[in-house]
Amino acid sequence: MRVILSGGGTGGHIYPALALAEVIKQHEPEAEFLYVGSERGVESHIVPATGMDFEQLTVQGFKRSLSLDNIKTVNLFLKAVRQSKKIIKDFKPDVVVGTGGYVAGAVVYAAQRMHIPTVIHEQNSVAGVTNKFLARGATKIGVAFDVAKQQFPAGKATLVGNPRAQQVAHIKSTFSWQSLGLRDDKATLLIFGGSQGAPAINLAVIDAINDFNLRQYQVVIVTGPKRYDNVLNKLSEQKIAAADNVRIIPYIDNMPEVLAKTDAIVSRAGATSIAEITALGIPSILVPSLHVTGNHQTKNAQSLVDDGAALLLTETELTGKSLVNAADKLLLNEIISDNMAAQVVKVGMTDAGDRLYHLIQDAILEKKD
Repeated sequence: MRVILSGGGTGGHIYPALALAEVIKQHEPEAEFLYVGSERGVESHIVPATGMDFEQLTVQGFKRSLSLDNIKTVNLFLKAVRQSKKIIKDFKPDVVVGTGGYVAGAVVYAAQRMHIPTVIHEQNSVAGVTNKFLARGATKIGVAFDVAKQQFPAGKATLVGNPRAQQVAHIKSTFSWQSLGLRDDKATLLIFGGSQGAPAINLAVIDAINDFNLRQYQVVIVTGPKRYDNVLNKLSEQKIAAADNVRIIPYIDNMPEVLAKTDAIVSRAGATSIAEITALGIPSILVPSLHVTGNHQTKNAQSLVDDGAALLLTETELTGKSLVNAADKLLLNEIISDNMAAQVVKVGMTDAGDRLYHLIQDAILEKKD
């Protein structure tokens, strides 16, 4: 099988594509891949580091207000489509898979015009602009949330989950909390606002730290590299020092291994975070970002809350007190945490990569017929 993968702009589009490639390789060791991304997106660094062949295009998103930049956006898109057609002609893929982002729009659209089988994957509960644009011409559509199916042409979308979940579920973790000076035999709460950190979560943590210092469980707070010094300075100004059961760190570079040893997590509600949390069956307190398209993180979180698989704290509700109360509910009440963990396992789709692989096979066969 020869596969072109395309997705860019955020890790939420890139990591599912890379996880899918890993699954396809397990089924078909001779499979060959080409990743097409944008020259300015993070994929231009992430993908080449994996050793996968990488081609880049110049694209940009539309401005929501009237802007001359949108004329440039259209011209760049048309140019990217022409370049994509040449890339496709040279590589001769059996299928082109798009996982979202503007660059995927050009690549998958070009493949559709060339009558190549195309599959798009939607990671969020609210379909992105690119995937909505590509949906009518797509051979198959895979979604990570059942509620997203209704946003595509009737009967065209299939619930497959997020391939990142399957990748994380099979990681063998050797991580030890002792590396942070903590104990492996003690319940641990991880507070993580994303790779760049989350100011709202950090402020609540500062307000909550005195209470966390008194808890029986351990707390690890990941501030984000750029916000680490600011958090420490604010705590210093208030003459607050973390206790033996609390650690404040800037970043975690082996997140899946750490998550495998985590008892509960405070997290944003991005698609990748939810895929990882559900794959590992971790009870969670989700604090959706308000600064995302279509408020999709709130809807992602609500889908878990409706299944009893997470607690939801909106940013307007988030304070030090509400954060500690929610954490206590998960870490001091075994009935609640056990029930939630059981529900999370039901929601998690640890065969998501296999499901998407079989959907891709169906798309190839459908085009041949």
